[in-house]
Amino acid sequence: MKAASFLFLVVLIAAASCTSQRQVTRNYLQDVTDTSGKDPVLVPNTYIQRNDLLSIRVYSTAIGSKPEVDAPYNLLEQNATGNVTGFLVDAKGNIEYPQLGVLHVEGMTRDQLADLIKGKLQDQLTQPAVIVRFLNYRITVLGEVKGPSTFTLPTDHLTVLEALGLAGDVTEFGRKDNVKVMREVNGQREIGTIDLTSKEMFNSPYFRLQQNDVVFVDQTRRKIRQQEQQTLLQQIAIASSIITAAALILNFVKK
Repeated sequence: MKAASFLFLVVLIAAASCTSQRQVTRNYLQDVTDTSGKDPVLVPNTYIQRNDLLSIRVYSTAIGSKPEVDAPYNLLEQNATGNVTGFLVDAKGNIEYPQLGVLHVEGMTRDQLADLIKGKLQDQLTQPAVIVRFLNYRITVLGEVKGPSTFTLPTDHLTVLEALGLAGDVTEFGRKDNVKVMREVNGQREIGTIDLTSKEMFNSPYFRLQQNDVVFVDQTRRKIRQQEQQTLLQQIAIASSIITAAALILNFVKK
């Protein structure tokens, strides 16, 4: 009788597990409508933050296009060991720029910084041109994705969908309706949520990522239940082994 009860319990747990596995995960953009032909959405700017590493290259139409004329304004982009170098934004939001001294760059866009340097060089170089790039634009994707990792990219525009694509997409156990984005703004940490199943995600300030953002995908209740069921089955298996061993010992003692 006890054996039959134990077998019945195991069957019930297995059936519950199979039922949960049949649940369907919500897909992306369930309420989206066709917006073909409408005005494009403007891409928001990415702003320079503390600890950003910047590449700043200066060019000019010097007589004879002599590179040595522009050289004093440019750092080598690789040091002797081959590591990438650049202008590090310090804790005060400043960089130390050759010939120009300390520049406060925190809160600027790349274009604004380029215009600032270009304006300061007008009297020193002939028709200067300035190109600013991020050298350490990186985002981290964690949680229920196929390939959680930190990604360093040669860009400063990335959406949360593209970040999840880099991480191999959300697993079948990940919640698409409650993706979290952790971001540091002016030294303060903030966390926003995005529902990837709704078109409203395009209006979220967290849809387009900033450098150093961390994207986290929560587990579904299905995954949590599955883990609980696996733990319960393991406990039942251990208890069953102990009971079997005790019964064998008792039977041996009685003999």
